[in-house]
Amino acid sequence: MKVAKITNTEFTAMVQAAANKLNKNSEFINSLNVFPVPDGDTGTNMSLSMASGYKYVNKDVKTNVGDLAGALAKGLLMGARGNSGVILSQIFRGFQKSTEGKETLSAQDLSDAFIVGTETAYKSVMKPTEGTILTVVRMAAQAGKKKAATTNDVVAVMDAIYESSTKALEKTPDLLPVLKQVGVVDSGGQGLVFVLEAFDDVLNGRSEAESGEHQPNDAELNQMIHAADQSVQSKLNPEDIVYGYCTQIMVRIGKGREVDHKFDYQTFYDYLAKLGDSLLVVNDEDIVKVHVHTEHPGKVLAWGQEFGDLATVKVDNMRLQQETIIENDEETSDNDKSAVQKAESLNGGQPQSDTAVISVSSGKGLNTLFKSLGVNYIVSGGQTMNPSTEDIVNAINETHAKKAIVLPNNKNIFLAAEQAAKVADIPTVIVHSKTISQGITAMLGFNPESSLDENQESMEDNLSTVKSGQVTTAIRDTEINGFSIKKDQFMGIVDGDIVTTGDDLVKTATDMVAKMLDDDSEAITVIWGDGANESLANQVQTAVSEMDDELEIEVHEGDQPVYPFLISVE
Repeated sequence: MKVAKITNTEFTAMVQAAANKLNKNSEFINSLNVFPVPDGDTGTNMSLSMASGYKYVNKDVKTNVGDLAGALAKGLLMGARGNSGVILSQIFRGFQKSTEGKETLSAQDLSDAFIVGTETAYKSVMKPTEGTILTVVRMAAQAGKKKAATTNDVVAVMDAIYESSTKALEKTPDLLPVLKQVGVVDSGGQGLVFVLEAFDDVLNGRSEAESGEHQPNDAELNQMIHAADQSVQSKLNPEDIVYGYCTQIMVRIGKGREVDHKFDYQTFYDYLAKLGDSLLVVNDEDIVKVHVHTEHPGKVLAWGQEFGDLATVKVDNMRLQQETIIENDEETSDNDKSAVQKAESLNGGQPQSDTAVISVSSGKGLNTLFKSLGVNYIVSGGQTMNPSTEDIVNAINETHAKKAIVLPNNKNIFLAAEQAAKVADIPTVIVHSKTISQGITAMLGFNPESSLDENQESMEDNLSTVKSGQVTTAIRDTEINGFSIKKDQFMGIVDGDIVTTGDDLVKTATDMVAKMLDDDSEAITVIWGDGANESLANQVQTAVSEMDDELEIEVHEGDQPVYPFLISVE
């Protein structure tokens, strides 16, 4: 089959097929996690990121492929979750830069787009690692370039890109020894291969929709994203919701009969900011999209119409939604492992100083602990579900502060946090806390009277003073780093390395602490969550005290999922 060019029809179908394929295979991608811990989330992150990308493409009214690529890049960026999702968004950000202004894509255009996408992705990572999704996209793009030099057949070029990606994926264990040791390929690379396979299927006329598989429509993908973004719902009184209508509009700038103003982002934004909170405004030359919580959805719609016609309108009564949740007793706990929960204000949204601190956390006890240390907002999520760029942007913008600091508390959230800082309305810096323990210690270096840069430096300096231990349960048998681990055994992980395993929770935790202690150790914090209880935590405290009775030991209830114990040594 020879195709001379990719039109808007093919491109939209390619993105839709990719979203569908990632959705169907997300659990398989998750299972490729190197450590056998119950927090593999690469597949979930990539699936939700691409679902967001498709949502933006499907809502776009343009027929120019370059513009649709821009919609994809924007949707991927705002929906990006985890490092894999952010890198995927950067691949298609480069793709968009290469295809800007192009009505259709030729074989050469397609090849060039993946070359620029590769370059953009590599630049987005401070220390690119081979044997990852980066290797897969680089080798695939190089194969596409070589093929485009000999043919103008778009399908042949896409075939070469996809086929090379599968070979690159097979090589990832040779480039990353830990993958070979565990016997898996790179999970992010596998996700990208599924994307490229979906693209290739569409161009070859063998899309999943045609083979009898169900192709998700926009409403279904929107439901996927909504399920992942749903906020914690407790027995909150619906009347306590200050702004009751979640209002979303898409405006075609300059179109329609009611246009009174030439579009200016700041003017447009400033008016909406007075109408409520949770405001997000994203635009390009032709479209502006708005999300805001308000008491006056009609004013939002009327304001949009002064700049163009309304392509889409969505208004949800959040008080009514909350009433339904309470009636059906379907509240979601802070430990919900199936959803990233949106930013939750801890002090009415008003920071105690010009600088707001936002922390990523999951667990009522952990949230309370962060609040006591001066954190203003919690973005719910962490190991089991990474928040999206948009989740973090919303939290930053909802603080009503002049500047912000974000504590990711997980290295897989770094890239999403950094992207959020770039597009937030206020100056924002990231303190690169890899664990909850580091986030807690970082807060000890926060001074509300200091500048943003001074706080970032002070809080970053504190990160090196703490050792972070986590106890969790193995989800499969594996051989790694000299350990033969059986399914359901406990594992002690210190700063990313498995250091002990065992069948007894308290002994595993105690053995882990023993490996964390040194002559400079003074204080230990034990935080217990799902799978543990206060009695077990006290047993750990007693056992550690017997090692060194001069150690200061604190015990807290964290309610965190996945990890029965989070233990820090300072």
